Amino acid sequence: MNPDDIKIDDWLRIFYGELPASYFIEVIIRMTFVYLLLMVCIRIMGRRMASQLNRNEMAALTSLAAAIGMPVLSPDRGLLPAIAIAIIIVAGQRWISRIASRNEKFEAITQDDMEILVKDGVLELKAMQHSRITRERLFAELRAASILHLGQVRRLYIEANGKFTLIENENPKPGLSVIPNEDPELIEEQPKADDRLVCKNCGNTMFQPLKPEHECNHCKDVNWIPPIKPEA
Repeated sequence: MNPDDIKIDDWLRIFYGELPASYFIEVIIRMTFVYLLLMVCIRIMGRRMASQLNRNEMAALTSLAAAIGMPVLSPDRGLLPAIAIAIIIVAGQRWISRIASRNEKFEAITQDDMEILVKDGVLELKAMQHSRITRERLFAELRAASILHLGQVRRLYIEANGKFTLIENENPKPGLSVIPNEDPELIEEQPKADDRLVCKNCGNTMFQPLKPEHECNHCKDVNWIPPIKPEA
């Protein structure tokens, strides 16, 4: 198309393009075929495709949609290449899933592994850094689960699929508050345990400093504050 032919008020070109009207019937036929092809591919790749996807399945589904979507938009693209691409993607995904179900190392390589983010009320900072999870994001997940301080948490995992799994402590202990600093009123309302201190950086209460400048034996920080007292 000549650039001089592009006009802002050319509504016919904007809505219909330069293809003949008969192509719209062909678009319906192509879209129906692509939709059915996607449904068949998802069915073949297994039930997990209808649930939460792991990384391999997400990559397969995205690649599949991108590859076989071209014949819908371009009249010069046939449907047979889309079928060939779909066969390759589906076969590759089923092969990866089969190997991963038999080999845990291969599964960890292709789908990543879980990490422990909180252990017995203490933040695992190295695991958080490796998983690229900030304190704000972690605390937000805990607040969403009605957790008000780390002493209520026995374990917090981030699974290989990115989902968080929380195991609460049956016998809560004093812990670091997860209430954001933007809500000082609620922080002030939380009852403090005055008989001990908690590391402000990681939530460690296992080591009690003799002096305020003593380093935490978990993260080497020197900031200590009173922890939140567990509910009776």
